Amino acid sequence: MQLINIGFGNIVSANRIISIVSPDSAPIKRLVQEAKDAKTAIDATYGRRTRAVLIMDSGHVILSAVQPETVASRLDKDDKSEEEE
Repeated sequence: MQLINIGFGNIVSANRIISIVSPDSAPIKRLVQEAKDAKTAIDATYGRRTRAVLIMDSGHVILSAVQPETVASRLDKDDKSEEEE
């Protein structure tokens, strides 16, 4: 199982991530609000601005204060290190 740091020591399973998106568009804002209403949103921002939204295969929506590019690069870096082993 591969784990990814999404900021502030919070870690998620990389195998369960469907997408990593920016929270700026209206459809993503709507998706986040619906997840909050359904109690499937996980806020891992520690009170900071949401910069990335991770959509999981379980239907959960995770909010992160780390840029989507940073999360993706961490995911890519872990993929490469696994290939070397």
